[in-house]
Amino acid sequence: MAVRVQREDFDPGHEIARMGAADRGIGAVVSFTGLVRDLAGEAAIGAMTLEHYPGMTEKELARVEAEARARWRLADCLIVHRHGRLEPGERIVLVVTASAHRDDAFEACRFLIDWLKTRAPFWKQEETGQGERWVAARESDDRAAERWLKPG
Repeated sequence: MAVRVQREDFDPGHEIARMGAADRGIGAVVSFTGLVRDLAGEAAIGAMTLEHYPGMTEKELARVEAEARARWRLADCLIVHRHGRLEPGERIVLVVTASAHRDDAFEACRFLIDWLKTRAPFWKQEETGQGERWVAARESDDRAAERWLKPG
């Protein structure tokens, strides 16, 4: 399956190498690795906890991954998203897209990240010096995702 939701860390290098080894027609592999930051605005972040609904989350990620495959000529695609308590510097998400040509791989990767930020059913809670707080949706993320809406 091209979608994994897991507690365990992942090795981006290993995942990218596996993808490129299977198909010699691949001319481009594009990846994005998201990390936990140590700041949110002015607040220091000690950790972030990501919650999700098992089953529903995988289904939604698979739907978005299938949409990327329908929009661009992809040889392969991978989404790995972690859940649980993560500390600054830890990896949260990996998106890898592979295609014969770079434009399809770049565009599909950007699409997947934009949609994961806004549509994936994950809830994030940050631990700060002032206590715990839920992370609200950001308008800038919504604007980025709007560029992918199909007209009409």
